[in-house]
Amino acid sequence: MLKSEFVVAEGLQSNQQGPIRWAISHLGRNKLIILAIFVGAFGNAALASAIPIYTGQAFNAVTDRGVNMTAILWATIWLVGSQFVRGALQLFRNFGSEVLAQRLERDGRQELYASLLGKSMRFHDSYPTGEMMARATNDVRELALAIAPGLNLVIGSANFLIVPVLIAPGIHPQLIATPLAFAILYVLALAFYLKELAPVTQRVRESFGRMNAGLTAAIEGIQTVKAAAQEEAEIERFNRNAKAVRDAFVAQGRVEARFLPLLLLGIAQGTALWHGIVLFQAGAINLGDVIAYVGLISLFSFPVFVSLFSYSQVSSGVSSARRILELIRTETELDRNEAGHEAVIEGHVRFENVTFSYNSALDEDDPEAIANGTDQLASQPALENVSFEIEPGQTLALVGQTGSGKSTVAKLINRIYDVNRGRVSIDGIDVRQWNLETLRRQISIIEQDIFLFSRTIGENIGFGKPDATSVEIEAAAKAAQAHDFIMSFPDGYATRVGERGVMLSGGQRQRLALARAFLTNPAILILDDSTSAIDSATEDLIQRAIEAATTGRTTILITHRLSQIRWADKIVVLRKGRVAAVGTHEELLEQSQAYRDIFART
Repeated sequence: MLKSEFVVAEGLQSNQQGPIRWAISHLGRNKLIILAIFVGAFGNAALASAIPIYTGQAFNAVTDRGVNMTAILWATIWLVGSQFVRGALQLFRNFGSEVLAQRLERDGRQELYASLLGKSMRFHDSYPTGEMMARATNDVRELALAIAPGLNLVIGSANFLIVPVLIAPGIHPQLIATPLAFAILYVLALAFYLKELAPVTQRVRESFGRMNAGLTAAIEGIQTVKAAAQEEAEIERFNRNAKAVRDAFVAQGRVEARFLPLLLLGIAQGTALWHGIVLFQAGAINLGDVIAYVGLISLFSFPVFVSLFSYSQVSSGVSSARRILELIRTETELDRNEAGHEAVIEGHVRFENVTFSYNSALDEDDPEAIANGTDQLASQPALENVSFEIEPGQTLALVGQTGSGKSTVAKLINRIYDVNRGRVSIDGIDVRQWNLETLRRQISIIEQDIFLFSRTIGENIGFGKPDATSVEIEAAAKAAQAHDFIMSFPDGYATRVGERGVMLSGGQRQRLALARAFLTNPAILILDDSTSAIDSATEDLIQRAIEAATTGRTTILITHRLSQIRWADKIVVLRKGRVAAVGTHEELLEQSQAYRDIFART
C-alpha cells in the first residue's frame, strides 16, 4: 500500500495496477447495471436485425403469387412489436450506462481528492496547482464520457458486428463469408487505429493540463501580473498553450480521418449485394432473402460510424484514467502511521541534532551515502544540527533574521515535513512514531500568511472543530478580540469571506486565525509571526488574549515583537539554520551578540 497522510475510505479502494484495471475495479461494484447494459446492447442489435428480416418477408408477400395481406400484416405486427421491445431495452441500457458513468466519475473524483489530501507538503510544493485541477476536473469528467456515450456505444457496436454473422448463415450458409470477413478485418483495422490513437489522446490531455496550469498560475498571481504590467506577456503565454491544445486536437483529427473501416463498409455492402444476387439467380434464395441479407449487412454502418467517435472517447478516457492514477500513485514520504502512538500530549518538545532541507531527501540510515559523501544537501539546509527542548507549559520564542529557519521548526513539529537527520520528539516519543491524526489534532499553528476558506466567518473559526457550537465559536472570537469587528458586518458570523479572506484586513484575518486556534484548545500552540499585521491599538488586547491562551500549554512564538519575546521562558536564536544561542531575554542580552543585534535593530 502507498504511503499516505490520509487513507481512502474502504469503499473507495481500487486496483491501481493500471488505468483499465483501476476503472474496472470501480465499475465492478455495479454488476447488475453492467449486465443490463450488455443485455440491452445485444437485444438492440438482435431486434435491429428484425427490420431487414421482416421487410424481406413482406417483400416476398407482395411478389409471390400476388399480394398476401395476411403475411404483410403479421410481418408489420412483428416488426412494430420488436421495435417497442427494442426501445424499452435501449431505455434501460442508456439509463444504466449514464448511471454507471456518473458513479465512476463520482468514485474516481472522491478517490483522487482523498489521495491529494493524503499527499505530503513536499508533493504539493512541487506540483502545479493548475495541472492538478485539470486532472481533478476535466480528466475525471472524461472518465464519465468514456462510459456514456463512449463504452456504451462500443458495446452496442460490437453486438452489431456479431448479429449479422449469426443470422446470415440462416438465410444461406455461403452468406456468412462477407460479414465474417468484414468483422475480422474491422477488428484488425480497429486495433491499428487504437494503437495510433492512444498517444495522440494522451498528448491532448497533457496539453490541456499545461494550459490549465498556466491559466491558474496567472489568475492566482493576478495582482503581481497587474502590478508589473505583464498582461500582454501572460496573454501571449496563454495563446501558446492554447495553440498546443489546438494542435493536439488537430493531430487527433488526422488519425480519425484515416479510419479504415469506412472503406471496408463500402466494400462489404457491394460484395454482399453481388453475392446475394448470384445466389438468387442460381435459385438458392428468393428476392426477399436478398433484401434481408443486404439489410443485415447495412447494420455494420452503425459500428463503423459510431466507432469513429466512441473509440476516441474511450481512448481519451483511458488517457485520463492514466493521468489520474499517476497522481494517486505518486509516492509520498509521510504516512499516517495508523498503528502509531496515541495519547494526550503533555507538551514536552525536543529537537536533537535536526538537519532538514526542502530540496533534499537525506536518509540518516544510509551509511553508504555518508561514506561516499553523496549525502550532501542539494541546497543550503533550512536547519542544520539544531538542538533545543521545551518543557510542558513553557513558552519558547524563536528569533532570528529572515531565512534563519524559524518557520521550518514549526513545520517539523507537526510533521508537515519529516527531518532528514536527527530527531524531533514530543513527550519523549519521535513524532514519526505518533499516529499522525492524533499528533496534528493537538497542535495548532497560526502563520503570518493566513488562509481563510471562501465560507462564512463562523465556519472558518470552527474549521478545526466542525462540531463546535455557536456559543463556543463566539467565545473563541471574543478571546481573540475578533467579536466586535465580526458583529460590525450585517450578517455577523454568517458573513461570507472571499478566498484567503480578501474581504478582511490583515489584522482581521489574523484574529480569526487566533480564534480558530483557541477553539481547538491545542496542547501545543505555535504562533508564527501571527500578530505582525495587528495595529498598536489592538496589540495590547491581543497580547492579553495570547497570554491567557498560553497558560498551561506549550507555546512557541516566532516573532520580532519584543513585547512577546521578553516574557518567553526560553529564547532560541537561530542564524543561518543553526542555533546561535539559547537562554532568557536577560541572559541573551548579556551573552549573545547575535541577540543584541536583533534587539538593537528592532
